[in-house]
Amino acid sequence: MSARPPPDWTETAMYDKQRLVELFQERALKFGQFTLASGKQASYYLDGKQLTLHAEGLRLISQGLLDLLQDVEFDAVGGMSIGADPIVAGILTVAAERNQPLLGCLVRKEAKGHGTQKYVEGPVQPGMRIAVVEDVVTTGGSSILAAERIKDFGCEVACVATIVDRMEGGAERFASENLPFRSLLTIEDFGITPPAKDETA
Repeated sequence: MSARPPPDWTETAMYDKQRLVELFQERALKFGQFTLASGKQASYYLDGKQLTLHAEGLRLISQGLLDLLQDVEFDAVGGMSIGADPIVAGILTVAAERNQPLLGCLVRKEAKGHGTQKYVEGPVQPGMRIAVVEDVVTTGGSSILAAERIKDFGCEVACVATIVDRMEGGAERFASENLPFRSLLTIEDFGITPPAKDETA
């Protein structure tokens, strides 16, 4: 646990990028040999849940993502469960603090076997514009699946936004799907050099 005193929220009302980078380095960035969700092998791992389930980390992330999306027209924010769940909740909370009307939704990996049997849960309605959020993007597969299910539900995907872009092909894949993409941070913010383009295929 960090010895840093609890933050004074009145002094941290705005997004602090450097503090978020510090928290990632302290709590979520690990080096070694890892197999990512995409199946790729990696020499480092970003455990986004160490921050999205951390009070100060989630607040910074939520402030930052709302700022990042301030010029995007969207009615709701959502993403693939379970990684996006705390991010959605955090963004909704910060939006309420800013008097910004916003809804949220959660996208299931599998439709539940009872009730409405929907993939998309929440108060969103067909025709709404939804910003898809994720903690870490590698190849973008999870966000693209969430986007497809949101479109199948009858909504439009306004943008995909992530906390960290590993710069391993996700941005290019989103572009090929005509999905606008933004990230709060990239691995370069941690001093990590992205792989050459031919290594991200």
